[in-house]
Amino acid sequence: MVKIDTENLTRETPRIHRGTENSFWIALLTPLNFVIIPYKPESFELIAVTIARGGVIAFRTDTLYGLGANPLNRAAVQKIKELKDREDRKPILIVISDRDQATRFISEPSPAFNQLARVFWPGPLTLIGKANADIPLEITAGTKTIGVRLPDDERVRALVQACGGALTATSANPSQLGPARNAHTVEDYFGEALELIVDDGEAKTHQPSTVVDVSGPSARLIREGVIPWFRIETELEEKRI
Repeated sequence: MVKIDTENLTRETPRIHRGTENSFWIALLTPLNFVIIPYKPESFELIAVTIARGGVIAFRTDTLYGLGANPLNRAAVQKIKELKDREDRKPILIVISDRDQATRFISEPSPAFNQLARVFWPGPLTLIGKANADIPLEITAGTKTIGVRLPDDERVRALVQACGGALTATSANPSQLGPARNAHTVEDYFGEALELIVDDGEAKTHQPSTVVDVSGPSARLIREGVIPWFRIETELEEKRI
């Protein structure tokens, strides 16, 4: 394991010029098995380069720590499934940096999708909708649907934005073990199998996001988490959706 203070590195390498930063970070990262870095804006370029190269990172989401990769990179998403020892039939959710990003992934959002997004986003609610045709099978697991969340956490949204506006965010733990609430637990779980672990302190909650399937004519609870199911039911009943 290698820990890097990206701020000090930047100060100590004054000959790096604008436009050459990516080459520097690639050269820095290539010989290493994996790196733990602190969350800071100075780290974003290294994180973005890692994602662009098909790497898998761990980062704190608005709930727990998650495994992040480009959701349109089939090989990177498949690596996540192998790391988690996850069945191929289970889809992988994503987080987005702003509401407009949802249209990249969701085809024909239902009235329930739009209403719940309007009320609970940004927030710990993952909404499952019909996936656009270009979404990889590795994400949808053949369901033709995809789960999307807009986090209520500016730090998370900023990191996701730096990586192109969307990242996978399935929990950073093997399937048979509990969720990771800090970077050290992620390291214990995966060690050198990850390219980067972004240390952003302790998770803000012990619960995962609530997951609701709104791809069909009626809303269906998949997993109750931070947001209680009765709040979602009440909202839909009041709007007669």
